[in-house]
Amino acid sequence: MSTATHEETLGFQTEVKQLLHLMIHSLYSNREIFLRELISNGADACDKLRYQALDNDSLYEGDSELRIEIEHDAEAGTVTLRDNGIGMSREDVIQNLGTIAKSGTAEFLKQLSGEQQKDAKLIGQFGVGFYSSFIVADEVTVRTRRADLPHDAGVEWHSKGEGEFTIADIERDARGTEIVLHLKEDAKEFADDFRLKSLVRKYSDHIEVPVRMPKVDKDDEGNETYGWETVNEATALWVRPKSEITEDEYKAFYKHVAHDFSDPLTWSHNKVEGKLEYTSLLYVPERAPFDLYERDGARGLKLYVQRVFIMDDAEQFLPLYLRFVKGVIDTKDLSLNVSRELLQQDPQVEKLKSALTKRALDMLKKLSKDEEKYQTFWNTFGSVLKEGPAEDYGNRDKIAELLRFSTTHTDSATQDQSLAAYVERMKEGQQKIYYIVADSFNAAKHSPHLEIFRKKGIEVLLLSDRIDEWLMSHLTEYDGKSFVDIAKGDLDLGEIEGEEEKQAQEETAKAKEDLVKRVQESLGDDVQEVRITHRLTDSPACVVLPEHEMGFQMRRIMEAAGQPLPEVKPILELNPEHALVTRLESSEGDAFSDLSHILLDQAIIAEGGHLDDPAAYVKRLNELLTT
Repeated sequence: MSTATHEETLGFQTEVKQLLHLMIHSLYSNREIFLRELISNGADACDKLRYQALDNDSLYEGDSELRIEIEHDAEAGTVTLRDNGIGMSREDVIQNLGTIAKSGTAEFLKQLSGEQQKDAKLIGQFGVGFYSSFIVADEVTVRTRRADLPHDAGVEWHSKGEGEFTIADIERDARGTEIVLHLKEDAKEFADDFRLKSLVRKYSDHIEVPVRMPKVDKDDEGNETYGWETVNEATALWVRPKSEITEDEYKAFYKHVAHDFSDPLTWSHNKVEGKLEYTSLLYVPERAPFDLYERDGARGLKLYVQRVFIMDDAEQFLPLYLRFVKGVIDTKDLSLNVSRELLQQDPQVEKLKSALTKRALDMLKKLSKDEEKYQTFWNTFGSVLKEGPAEDYGNRDKIAELLRFSTTHTDSATQDQSLAAYVERMKEGQQKIYYIVADSFNAAKHSPHLEIFRKKGIEVLLLSDRIDEWLMSHLTEYDGKSFVDIAKGDLDLGEIEGEEEKQAQEETAKAKEDLVKRVQESLGDDVQEVRITHRLTDSPACVVLPEHEMGFQMRRIMEAAGQPLPEVKPILELNPEHALVTRLESSEGDAFSDLSHILLDQAIIAEGGHLDDPAAYVKRLNELLTT
């Protein structure tokens, strides 16, 4: 190796400095993961070389035996990891080791609080990779050369993990990357043969690339001989029979694939032969990645073709509403030179996507049998799964079985119920599934529209997620029973109401025709219609929208996003049994007009709506209170 040339000192990206500082302190109690992260990066580099060498065998440079090697020097206090993978150019080094090229990084860092335990979990969601070196090392040196570059195009990167790093051109015969960790005083335990081997077996046994360490033997004459010993299993985990794989191995492989610190909630390992030939290993995480709601963020499975790594984040094999699923697909049905563009055109991909989607939904159905675990899943990923009925019509019924809702049965925002459980509890004669949409759980729970349903003991779904109204516009029925928004259109309880009850309602409506006409004239264009209601028991009035109109919640979301919408006038329904309506009926002139407007404004407020002229409402209310 010649003397370094073209040396320069550069500063870390601001986000890197923040992450390094927080990571070094927050991950102190879990510092051994540095080895897992560096081995994982080395394995990825070997995978990438193997893939690129399919078209250019010369990249192997006469050495096609891919490997990762680990050495230690207890006296010097160093640990060295090297791989003979694809390596990096000078530009690659600056990009990969000086910046974090992830969208949403700055927003993610704002969430970090300085509380070590909490931050450790968040950093685990973000993924730490190479920067985990600084958990155990106060100085790191990286030497690398990209496989398609000449020997004098090597690069040396050096940093103490503070504000800057140096980078220099060097001559390097070997392709790939070598990382030298100068261990901190309190991390010298890692410069130990037994400790390193145990960590390799604990975290990286499933890595397909052999992880080797030096081995000293003695020949027949007692002379020491030096060689290498493969420490890990070095067999792709997903190709092994399920019966031979332990839970701990599945969990360790998940952490490698997902770059997560936590165990997965569940997984599904399948080998399929026939028209389609593939092996899949799918995982459901326990915690959401920081960019879950960035629909264009990195997502998807690791793709292998005949055990040759093709790409990370192959998003073509699962629909967007399952973007939280992590794992691997290994197939014989695609060509080895497949690219992201070719994947979009290959008919086999759509077949694989259909099969994997079914596997993922079946995995979630199996998980739902464990109520506690499924509640954890639902709290984390429920809002994403709700995108499913609109995106994947063919699996709408399967997705509906997995949905959970708060209901009047529990009156709790955390005890979510399945649609199957709702149907089991339906009243005799009930043919429809009733729901209400509001801005919050409490607003839904206390809506006036629920009054008749509580009186009759009819369960109602309480929907308060921003996506819920959009969801229900695509989820029209379940188990042959249609969904009904109780805040829209005419209320028809079907056979639950007897003929005598319906006749009484008609007679009351006829008797109040004059009152309805007077209120309609008083309110004018503020309402579409005024009518007598039987849906209220305690409130004097409520507003209802036409059956096929966009709901109040969705209108507010669209307007907040700057989407202009045509004005929709509500329907005002009056409770003829309420004292305020009785008082209204006996009022005249301005008093009648004021009370009519007060009842309308109160009904709009109860729906979470906003008044066009709140000052006028307050003035009218004050007049009413002082007369």
